[in-house]
Amino acid sequence: MLDELAHIGRDPSTNGYVRDAWSAADLELREWFRGEAAKRGLDLREDRNGNLWAWWGDPSREPGVVTGSHLDSVRQGGAFDGPLGVVSAFAALDLLWERGVPPGRPLGVACFTDEEGARFGVPCVGSRLLTGVLDPGRALGLTDDEGDTLADVLIRTGRDPRALGRDDETLATVGAFVELHVEQGRGLDAQGSPVGVAAAIWPHGRWRFDFRGRADHAGTTRLEDRDDPMLPFARMVLAAREAAARRGVVATVGKVRVSPGNANAVPGLVSAWLDARGAAERDVLDLVTELAELAEGAQVSEESWTPVVDFDEPLRDRLADLIGSTSEGGGPVPILPTGAGHDAGILASAGVPSAMVFVRNPTGVSHSPHEHAERADCEAGVAALATVLEDLCR
Repeated sequence: MLDELAHIGRDPSTNGYVRDAWSAADLELREWFRGEAAKRGLDLREDRNGNLWAWWGDPSREPGVVTGSHLDSVRQGGAFDGPLGVVSAFAALDLLWERGVPPGRPLGVACFTDEEGARFGVPCVGSRLLTGVLDPGRALGLTDDEGDTLADVLIRTGRDPRALGRDDETLATVGAFVELHVEQGRGLDAQGSPVGVAAAIWPHGRWRFDFRGRADHAGTTRLEDRDDPMLPFARMVLAAREAAARRGVVATVGKVRVSPGNANAVPGLVSAWLDARGAAERDVLDLVTELAELAEGAQVSEESWTPVVDFDEPLRDRLADLIGSTSEGGGPVPILPTGAGHDAGILASAGVPSAMVFVRNPTGVSHSPHEHAERADCEAGVAALATVLEDLCR
């Protein structure tokens, strides 16, 4: 299945993937998902926010167990972040079918919309809308780099923007959610384990800094006469690195937009996006406050914020025991935190019992074409997920 997806949205110049939400690549991936559901005779549903659900059994009778992830990517991302969770979900259902183990309760595969936020700047749009965390009015007004709003894009794909919003009917079908994901770090590799379980997700957020100055000629304007917003921006980037190291968190400026963007002109506006994460919520927020005070005169706006997510402890421990008891070594599996955000975290924060299974990433590299997982480890993840689903669906 991963091979079937390998060409979709791939940039041959880098071998990275560009799968923005609602792009042609994303729509092709969604059709692939529909096809996989049809092959297995699953009941395919699209909720009011564009999330896809493929059901084995009828979740209207009783809440079911759901697994899955997302298919969109960051720009120039890897092949495993998201798709591995969706592919593994279908593969786990196949294993249960081969074993002759029909679930005792409904079992679903989910594909969440716009988890990465690469196009509109806000991550986990589908799950945030589903749970009511993201206001639909704000979501519809989100704008991509081409100036198109989410509302514009939805209309072009045949969706009704007025339908967006919290979806209690769909939420009621989810009794538990288990997301499999490639680990975005080297925790499992350091412990020599192909599979692990998530303990928690660090608090994390994105903030936009707008530095305004005055556009001018690069050759004729004296240095002392310039109002160059690139200078305070540069100071903020360096300060972010220093402050993050001092506070024990991570801070990244990975996206910058310069206007008017001429090589021979002093810019008039520099917009930069800060991503900040850490184990302690207070340290992350204090970092942002410090940088906002340093960037005097800049307009700072919060684009997203997710507090710490502690996954359901009984469910987490149940997964760890199940996977450990059936693994090749028979020992306990690692339980580890992560600094990466996921749809499972959004559902957990909304009160849905949720957990995550991680598959080893030998290099720890992610959000990059160099992201990797060995086939044997992926198969171990599928086996672990099937074991978990079989137990939860009794």
